[in-house]
Amino acid sequence: MNTKIAFLSLLAASVIAGTAFAGILDEPKMMAPFFTDKTMKTMKSDADMKKVWAKMSKKHQTAMMKECQDAAMSKPHAEFCAKLNALAGHA
Repeated sequence: MNTKIAFLSLLAASVIAGTAFAGILDEPKMMAPFFTDKTMKTMKSDADMKKVWAKMSKKHQTAMMKECQDAAMSKPHAEFCAKLNALAGHA
């Protein structure tokens, strides 16, 4: 019985931790405007990305930039973060 409780506790903790690690760069709703297709494989042109960036709230801009500065968070989004840094004047 104790093994079952320990396993369920570990499972619950991993689910909660996994959710906590998801950030704004992992939210399709936030990322989709920067891409030309639903699969989010092809980024928009620099000019179009700049327009999307300008329309975004400062809160979301700050969150995206923070995640792009974090090596672990930005790794799967390296190309996107490189463009975003250039648009924001950090490149």
